[in-house]
Amino acid sequence: MATAAQVAATFLSFLSCPRHHTAPSPSISFLATPVLPASLRAAAAGGQTLTFRCRGRRIAVVAQLPTMIPELASGEKKIRWSSRAVRSFAMAELEARKMRYPTTGTEGLLMGILVEGTSDAAKLMRANGITLLTVRDAAATILGKSEMFYFSPMHPPLTESAQRALDWAVNEKLKSGEDGEVTANHLFLAIWSDKESAGHKVLASLGFDDQKASLLAKTAGEEKAMSPR
Repeated sequence: MATAAQVAATFLSFLSCPRHHTAPSPSISFLATPVLPASLRAAAAGGQTLTFRCRGRRIAVVAQLPTMIPELASGEKKIRWSSRAVRSFAMAELEARKMRYPTTGTEGLLMGILVEGTSDAAKLMRANGITLLTVRDAAATILGKSEMFYFSPMHPPLTESAQRALDWAVNEKLKSGEDGEVTANHLFLAIWSDKESAGHKVLASLGFDDQKASLLAKTAGEEKAMSPR
């Protein structure tokens, strides 16, 4: 009969085997290439990615988000998303899972922006008393609590309104004719622009209005350099 020490040694050996390593958490923006969600794999196929190695593993930073705009989807045009926007999107998927929702909606995108926390949109929300907890509570009130037994899918698919928000943000950047990136600020304003979206209803229920949105619209395309961490 194996001793306790032998069992422990066998178990540790099992965990240290590379094929049993778990995938990186979806709560970070550095998404491992083998486990990218289908939406981001499709976007990354025609977009810019930055790669590096971490503990022997190839890591990709996706610089595109899914779009339904034909010229971008086909690769005819290129658009860059800011690192804050990409991080916010990754956080949105995680928040949807925490809420046990089967999809990532505009309310999830709002939560993602707040969790990422460094964009002007996130700062504006906090300045107006809109926090992650108040958005969660408002989302649960408006959408109801999920009846899923456990968690939603690892990468909850976008709702139609969330996809419209991403496309609106891209269109606004294209219409401006300016160089630069599509920012988390663009994404926030896209959510606010759709009055039927859950995200807009959440913001409105928390006292946000057009006047406050106009303050952000003036500098939506500007993002200060991120402080090193």
